[in-house]
Amino acid sequence: MDNIKKMNMTTQIIIATILGVLVGVLFGERMTAINVIGNIFLRLIQMSIVLLVMGQIIEAVGNLNPKQLGRLGLKTVIVFMVSSLLAAFFGTLMGVFFQPGKGIDFSLITGKKVPKLGASSSLQDTILNFFPNNIIHSMAQGMIVQVIVFAVLFGLAISFVRLENPDNKLLQITIDFNSVVLKMISFIMKFAPIGIFFILASTVGKMGIKVLLPLGKYLAVYGLSTLLFLFIWIIVVALYCHVRPARLIKNMMQMSMMALATTSSAITLPVELKDAQEKLGIKEKVAKLVLPLGMSLNSNGSAMHMAITLVTISQIYGYSHSAGGYFYIVVLSTLASLANAVVPGAGLVSLSIVIPQMGLPMQSIALFAGVDWFVGMLRTILNVDSDVFSALIVAKGEKAIDYAIFNRDSQSVKLEMTKIR
Repeated sequence: MDNIKKMNMTTQIIIATILGVLVGVLFGERMTAINVIGNIFLRLIQMSIVLLVMGQIIEAVGNLNPKQLGRLGLKTVIVFMVSSLLAAFFGTLMGVFFQPGKGIDFSLITGKKVPKLGASSSLQDTILNFFPNNIIHSMAQGMIVQVIVFAVLFGLAISFVRLENPDNKLLQITIDFNSVVLKMISFIMKFAPIGIFFILASTVGKMGIKVLLPLGKYLAVYGLSTLLFLFIWIIVVALYCHVRPARLIKNMMQMSMMALATTSSAITLPVELKDAQEKLGIKEKVAKLVLPLGMSLNSNGSAMHMAITLVTISQIYGYSHSAGGYFYIVVLSTLASLANAVVPGAGLVSLSIVIPQMGLPMQSIALFAGVDWFVGMLRTILNVDSDVFSALIVAKGEKAIDYAIFNRDSQSVKLEMTKIR
């Protein structure tokens, strides 16, 4: 028992996935009776999603200081939003083109087809539905996009009120409340291996091992999408900032490897800040604003992950989308990426935000639990590297790149920094 407790969450989930598949294969349809335990776990996650999303975004936006940000901050936020939208669009495009979820009909799990909601909504209706007319109703119905729009506006209002009244405690109350919600979700996620075991055991027992076949293709398509998007980023930054792509890759290698190894943007941030200044030559005023802000407001990897996963699950369930439906996926994934939770199994929490919004069964989350660690590596490297690319774009516009540092050997820079100190 002590050895199990010492295992990290990723290891526990991988073991639970393997055991769930084996038990499902061995005992077959008899395992469908235990599905209720897995469904309880999914409901426990879902019950606090609205509070999590709203609180995280209000805190992130409310912490901004409009007066201090000025032109630099506005430029940074615009770069963040454009890059995240493009990442979600690219993920959707790759999912539609390669169709990683096509070939298996999952309607047998629920006994009926998923309703084709996307085909019945026009583009105008889709856009209109982004905006709430009653936020309490939106929260009760779990309309996440409407909740996010409200949270962004509410957060902006808090940031302006803080300028007028520094003694206003609402932001701190929100931060404290968020800590409680995150602690509650962290507690629930401790039972993730158990929930995933029961969901997979019952699903594989009913459908057979073939339910897991799309995951190999999904992971390959997601990996290819990440590499191509990073390649596009590198070319754009190299052309705009007038730097050599090979040097750019070399100077970012350490932070990229850290992101892959830790699957954590927060843990990578200190290395990211150091290398941005000492290897890429980004001036301190830009690096210390853009990179920490990017952790909350610029998650290209998360936006792409949610978009491509939604497309994959839609294909698995035979859910066809109109142009408006795909547009909704892009915007939903972009907005939901603002609500990244720094908790164990964050990828599963992110999916629990967006999957119900498309009318898709929550049970599909468990199918991706076994590859969540690999997905986390790809998601994190794109999150981290896109923050740095964004910082370079902003720094170039502000003439805040020291090309002598960028093109210099890193050891020489360390010696010079030591002398200055």
